Amino acid sequence: MLIKGVALLAGCYILGQLLGETLGKLLHVDANVGGVGFAMILLIFSQNWLEKQGKFNAEMESGIMFWSKMYIPVIVEMSAVQNVRVALSSGAIALLAGIIPVVICISLLPLVSKLAKNNPQ
Repeated sequence: MLIKGVALLAGCYILGQLLGETLGKLLHVDANVGGVGFAMILLIFSQNWLEKQGKFNAEMESGIMFWSKMYIPVIVEMSAVQNVRVALSSGAIALLAGIIPVVICISLLPLVSKLAKNNPQ
């Protein structure tokens, strides 16, 4: 079961990288745009879906947590450095691709906070 968690993480990472490369090509930027972010979103959604199906257990979670403690922080840092360099050299579209999601997330924080207060668990 530990290997299933690692496989889920690896699959999400590969799909995220493919989506990031595709988005980079669509934006005419010679870089992966948001691949790690897409991977994390896919991992969250797939983990949530598996939990609802009753197929996500503690051993799968330990497989994901094993790599997330070692691997994900390093990849996120490496991607951040690379993306900043590319964004600064590629122009306004690459900068907007990074700035707009951050602004949207920050603007949604009050709504998420309000929803969390209305649904205590």
